[in-house]
Amino acid sequence: MNKAYLSLERHFARLSSLNDAIGILCWDKEVIMPSGAAERRAENLAMLEGMRHEILTAPAVAELLEQAEPGDDIWRRANLEEMRRLHAHATALPGELVEASTQATARCEMVWRTARENGDFAAILPTLSEVLRLTREVAVATGEKLGLSPYDALLDTFDPGTRQTDIDPVFTQLAAGLPELIGTVLEKQNSLPAATPLPGPFSVPQQEALGRQLMQQLGFDVTRGRLDVSTHPFCGGATHDVRLTTRYDENDFIPAMMGVLHETGHALYDMGLPETWLSQPVGQAGGMTLHESQSLLMEMQVCRSNAFAGWLAPKLQAAFDVPAGTAGWDAQNIHRLLTHVQPGFIRVDADEVTYPAHILVRYELEKALISGDLPLADLPAAFNERIHALLGLHVPDDGRGCLQDIHWPEGLFGYFPCYTLGALTAAQLREAACKQVPQIMPAIANGDFTPLLGWLRENVHGRARSASMPQIVQDATGRKLDASAYLAHIHRRYVERAEDA
Repeated sequence: MNKAYLSLERHFARLSSLNDAIGILCWDKEVIMPSGAAERRAENLAMLEGMRHEILTAPAVAELLEQAEPGDDIWRRANLEEMRRLHAHATALPGELVEASTQATARCEMVWRTARENGDFAAILPTLSEVLRLTREVAVATGEKLGLSPYDALLDTFDPGTRQTDIDPVFTQLAAGLPELIGTVLEKQNSLPAATPLPGPFSVPQQEALGRQLMQQLGFDVTRGRLDVSTHPFCGGATHDVRLTTRYDENDFIPAMMGVLHETGHALYDMGLPETWLSQPVGQAGGMTLHESQSLLMEMQVCRSNAFAGWLAPKLQAAFDVPAGTAGWDAQNIHRLLTHVQPGFIRVDADEVTYPAHILVRYELEKALISGDLPLADLPAAFNERIHALLGLHVPDDGRGCLQDIHWPEGLFGYFPCYTLGALTAAQLREAACKQVPQIMPAIANGDFTPLLGWLRENVHGRARSASMPQIVQDATGRKLDASAYLAHIHRRYVERAEDA
């Protein structure tokens, strides 16, 4: 390890502090910022993003990267490689483009809030057009720098090393079999006695208290994070200050509860990253596929299991002051409700059987938007057509169609495929974890997530970016990522109705 490498560590530690400040400002913007501050906040964030870009692309950094020698330490060598990757992405873009893109997405996100509520695509078309124009510029410039296609360049931003050639065969396989699989699952579900609905209302304070209880049960450290409300649930914040959000419906507590469990999976990953490397690139999460795998592992794989439902049922009765013996509040019915399959319009509320359809649609459309094959004005009709083809639904309005997600208004093209890749990873990780540590699911039945979290800390969280996502999955599970564990899980839980699923 030489002086050049140590200088880089100090340089990137400064960037880490700036990243934390931006993270808190972004959380504030989406949670509690008054609407009248939107324009100034957009300017603030654009300026800070510009500063981050200037720090990362300073001429001295290129010289240090050429001179740096990290020695034989695996973590330092991986850290230097990640520094070089980040530098390549940053130097592909002029500072003016970074600032313009940041400002455009901040403005578009504010317009999106009202447009989504009103189902008014025309209202967002001008600002979203600007976001798309700038995103294309970013994609082209980055692709030229890295030798990638524009869309692959965007993918690399969220999931280093992932390419369309990795995704397309898996997604083609899923798309070919998904309608039939959904039909088989629905046929099996319809052959069973109907689940008993749980009538509301469920007050927001009661739902919030339940969410906080479950967060802590999973292992969330309340001294280093918080739970709030936002239009779109997310996990953000800063190092040692992990902030998650959900949204509430007084007629149905399940979406908010499962949203909290989903975002807690993200938070546990952030809280489990290696303390020694938190200020360095190698100490960050290993891409969005791994991040989504952690949220889906908790929400879908574990917290919709028979084991968890058995522990959860009495906690729900206590949370909502339900008298003992009230019909529908038993573990079996709770499990039926948590695993109910119903094609629906809203991606974040979708069950794990129909969820991939939402991603397949978005993946196809955003590729076409970036390439220019799909005019932005035609997006609503194209979105509605594909949702009907895969799920048999007629989208009633754009608020429940192409406007429902924040990703495109925020310029996050290339993010969506990580969700389904994450679902495949989650299934493969759970399969491996339960084989290696057989007490995981029996512990879950008692509300004890310690064995599972311990396995994840060792095999995923604690590795951060010391290896690539494919290598981490390979090391943890003994094989490359594929769809077999996911498909086997769906079949056992929804077709076989296995007790341990």
